[in-house]
Amino acid sequence: MKLYHTKPAYLSLQTITRIDEKWHRLQLKRPLSKTVVNKLRERFMLEMTYNSNAIEGNSLTYKETYLIINEGITVKGKSFKNHLEAKSHHDALEFIYDLVQFDSKPTISETLIRQIQSLVISPIDKNIAGKYRGGDVAIAGSGHKPPLAIEIPHKMQELISWFRQNQMKLHPIELASLIHHKIVSIHPFEDGNGRTARIVMDIILLREGFPLVVILKNDRKKYYETLSKADNGNYLPFIEFVTQSVERSLNIYLETIIGIKSDSERFLTLSELSKHFNFSPKYFNLLVRKGKLIAHKEGRNWLSTIESVNSYLAGKRR
Repeated sequence: MKLYHTKPAYLSLQTITRIDEKWHRLQLKRPLSKTVVNKLRERFMLEMTYNSNAIEGNSLTYKETYLIINEGITVKGKSFKNHLEAKSHHDALEFIYDLVQFDSKPTISETLIRQIQSLVISPIDKNIAGKYRGGDVAIAGSGHKPPLAIEIPHKMQELISWFRQNQMKLHPIELASLIHHKIVSIHPFEDGNGRTARIVMDIILLREGFPLVVILKNDRKKYYETLSKADNGNYLPFIEFVTQSVERSLNIYLETIIGIKSDSERFLTLSELSKHFNFSPKYFNLLVRKGKLIAHKEGRNWLSTIESVNSYLAGKRR
């Protein structure tokens, strides 16, 4: 298969070739019909708003998030802050979709990053919107210590310089993953760092023709574990984690647009997968927890594909 993007620096060639092939199949179907575009856009914006806020502790359910955004309903028993977070995050996603539509290759800059954070935080606290933090912080539950407040302007300049130097060298997924990590590592804002980092990551992917990518609430533990490894210089687990989310979005788009003809690409529970292989659901669960099998969680069930298992087995045989 042909590689449609830069040769990977971190991910395996096999993984990137598979992702690029799906990306190419999606490009061949563009331009998509307005109905399909709106359907997918609304679905992914809602998914990302719910999951991204939930990762940060927002207590709204998926349905409550939908009602607030689409029906303007106030949910009884939920704080005003929860409501504002849902609306402001959704507005920020509207902004980046319009941005990419207006300028297919928007420049990642300090100004844009601060603008994203402002959109996310301004309705909640205007005093800190778009401004770098003025005090030093410690991230709860993490051994990583962000730079001192006085160092942030320089660190952010370094971040943009790094991006400009690497945007043509790295595969878009690697580039998006690494800038995400760098933003949360610097922790430039008093609040909204995680949400801002995930949105900036999606800008990079959207401008390369990838769908919006959602980090699921159910994957929160793995998300933080792989970010922590990246803090210590081991970037591959986090990049692989983001790649799983990218592939999930690509599969959903392809299934919606053209239908997935092959059963190998359909999402199956681990119990369903075990019927296709000589492995138990417990073994597949172990592979998922060790990060060896691409999977995501929906409710209490891990979902993966026959294709992902075959990919793991092929790598194991090498």
